[in-house]
Amino acid sequence: MSIALENVLARAGLKADANEFLTLVEDAARRLSPPNPDPSHYFSPDQQAALTDAGLDLSPRDEGEPDFRARTVAAHAVLADSALSVGQAAEMLNVDDSRIRHRLKEGRLTGWKDQGWRLPAWQFNGAGVLPGLETVLRAVPEDQPALVVAAFMNTPQPDLVISDRPATPRQWLLAGGDPEQVARLVATLGSPF
Repeated sequence: MSIALENVLARAGLKADANEFLTLVEDAARRLSPPNPDPSHYFSPDQQAALTDAGLDLSPRDEGEPDFRARTVAAHAVLADSALSVGQAAEMLNVDDSRIRHRLKEGRLTGWKDQGWRLPAWQFNGAGVLPGLETVLRAVPEDQPALVVAAFMNTPQPDLVISDRPATPRQWLLAGGDPEQVARLVATLGSPF
């Protein structure tokens, strides 16, 4: 199993060995939710009735059903594995560690704390940060988790077109696209349409 997993990790360009990656997966699964939560537990009786009337099934997952958490757990593990420490980001940007922490505090970089700061790799471009990153980060709703923002930045958006094809916000910014367009899109994360 570990050789197969190491081959998959290498093909995906992930820098974790199999045991490290499995530890990341286990940690993400533990943080995400209990193994088989009872969805009705999260709603009041009135809300349960309204959701049930609308046709939603609030019963716990059956043992034979696939675990809906698997894809999210894997995405969390990949995000954590590819994230940079403060030291790694400082080295990449050729600045002191304190400058990275200052940028995080000012919202000029984004990250999360997990035994020290972790900075998602999508915001970096070789020896710098994405052009227009500050404009985009100012527009990210505060309640959006790092995984949601990372998914948005790496998912083609129909409103961002390069060479007649939808581009990811990251590609758009790297190509010199207007960061205000990305900011308008990212500001809608978590908003019902």
